[in-house]
Amino acid sequence: MGVAARRTVADLVVRRVPELPDVEGYRRVLRGARGRTIRSVTVRDAGVLRGVSAAGLERGLRGRRFREPYRHGKWLLAPTDGEQVLAFHFGMTGALVLSRSDEPPHPYDRVVLALGDDLELRYRDQRKLKGLRLEDRASARRLVARLGPDAADLTRQDLTAVLEHRRARIKAVLLDQSAVAGLGNLLADEILWRARVHPARRASDLTSAEGDRVLAGTRRVLRTAVRDGRVPPRRSWLTGRRDRVHPDCPRCATPLRHRAVAGRSTYWCPHCQPEP
Repeated sequence: MGVAARRTVADLVVRRVPELPDVEGYRRVLRGARGRTIRSVTVRDAGVLRGVSAAGLERGLRGRRFREPYRHGKWLLAPTDGEQVLAFHFGMTGALVLSRSDEPPHPYDRVVLALGDDLELRYRDQRKLKGLRLEDRASARRLVARLGPDAADLTRQDLTAVLEHRRARIKAVLLDQSAVAGLGNLLADEILWRARVHPARRASDLTSAEGDRVLAGTRRVLRTAVRDGRVPPRRSWLTGRRDRVHPDCPRCATPLRHRAVAGRSTYWCPHCQPEP
């Protein structure tokens, strides 16, 4: 039997913090566990558990079968055939791996779920900033309800409602998970570069045309990134230039500017994205 795609912590170091495309990739990994019975739960490091003990996780999951997983923003939720829903948040270095049980453990495998057919679902995380929660169905719905619309399903009406009354900088709004769920630092910079909008602009000051460009940029970027399972470092993307010694704009070759915006390391093109 083939094993679903593997993700390593070394991969995440290169690709930085998991964002919506990565989590969508982990949803596909989790689909490989759909219908399988959880034979045992091994917690190797309880530092990744949130609101549940190792014993509680074992009691809640052992003997259950996974149903179809779903994602909202950066949250991945795995319903079981009972009331339990296993919720994953990958923080900065989390990953989900479906592997054969005879494969040697990784140093950062924190929780291992043994499934049938000699398979294991492994939650792998170096820094342990987020982790796993065990919710019932009602609390899982409330968890998602606190988030804004998923960025992959964002509509013009959604974006207008997000922008029109917010005085915060547009980058801060895009990173606010209660406004738009799923975007991280790389995606926000990429989207704003494509939209030709400076990251320090006030969200409520954007024109209708600029809002349309932000929405179009979001859709184009996510379409490609979800297909790749990551934010791709392409030469034609801002993400493919930002880590160079002398980064330049893929569109006009102007040297990129760099400073903190909304508390995050931010890159933009001063020609394509003029200062407000």
